[in-house]
Amino acid sequence: MNNAPASSARLIGLDIARYLAFIGMVIVNFNVAMSYGVENNEGIINLLQGRAAATFVVLAGVGLGLSSLKRMSQTITVTIKRAAFLLILGLLNMLIFVGDILHYYAFYFLFGVLLLPLSNRMLIGIVLLLNLIFVAMMLSFNYEAGWNFEELTYSGFWTIDGFIRNLFFNGFHPIAPWLGFLLFGIILSRISLIERTVQLKMIIWGLTAFIVSEVISFLLKDYIVPIGSELQFLVTTDSMPPMPLYTIAGIGAASTVIGLCLMASDRLKDSNIYYLISPAGTQTLTLYILHIIVGLGFVEELGLTGSSTPIQAFFAAIIFCILGTIYAFYWSRWFKRGMFESLMRKLTG
Repeated sequence: MNNAPASSARLIGLDIARYLAFIGMVIVNFNVAMSYGVENNEGIINLLQGRAAATFVVLAGVGLGLSSLKRMSQTITVTIKRAAFLLILGLLNMLIFVGDILHYYAFYFLFGVLLLPLSNRMLIGIVLLLNLIFVAMMLSFNYEAGWNFEELTYSGFWTIDGFIRNLFFNGFHPIAPWLGFLLFGIILSRISLIERTVQLKMIIWGLTAFIVSEVISFLLKDYIVPIGSELQFLVTTDSMPPMPLYTIAGIGAASTVIGLCLMASDRLKDSNIYYLISPAGTQTLTLYILHIIVGLGFVEELGLTGSSTPIQAFFAAIIFCILGTIYAFYWSRWFKRGMFESLMRKLTG
């Protein structure tokens, strides 16, 4: 495969994809915080559940892979430092939001940067192995250990056993199989994403993987595996637990979104739309922290947590995304990087 260097058009497409993935994550997190006590049958939110975050992790893998094409040794050193930064930031975030993804990111990057020298074939093998390991753990251990799903709390997280169990097995974004999304992103970084034919293949194969996994899951759950059977969890595409069909659906969704954004980048790069949203696409770490501290904090002050409808949660998330986009736009007129992006760069290089 071609090791194509990054280009402006390519980076533009990744910024757009990152922005869309962030919006998806905000919608999901607002829904989790505001309506976890209400029955949720909203199609768009169910569709985004786990897919937006997976796309975000794939994009992180693309970024990591692209950085390694320049100077591998420097990438390893800086990434390890940034993993430590994200771990501390994520653990602080866990004090107020059980769905934090940053501390998982720390370990994705740590394992990912150590696996960077491996070939694509080896990386694909590890992705498959991670999924098999997770299935084996599901058959061997209690997935609900530590969880109170009615109150959405996790007991024992701050113990060694609980932290390891949550990190590798039954947290929101466990290493097995979620590390596979980062590794898939590294693989994508090694192909010529600037080429239209590659972008088209990403869209076609990604959409096919997504649709096929969802159809297979639907057929197996409704017609093959008896309803109520303990084996139902094996054929789900839900993000919890993240079974192999979910991984396929997540990779397919990420590939489709990234391919579409790359393909649209030429038309959008000189538009007012890109001019407005691009700062938000480069400040997603800051906006992620703000959507929890400011956005969900405001929601909690209003007493809307746990009892709002999914529709109310959706519109609250959209309002935050609009305000966040405006904030990032005006911030970028005075500063080169976002607040937390600058802090991370200053501390880690």
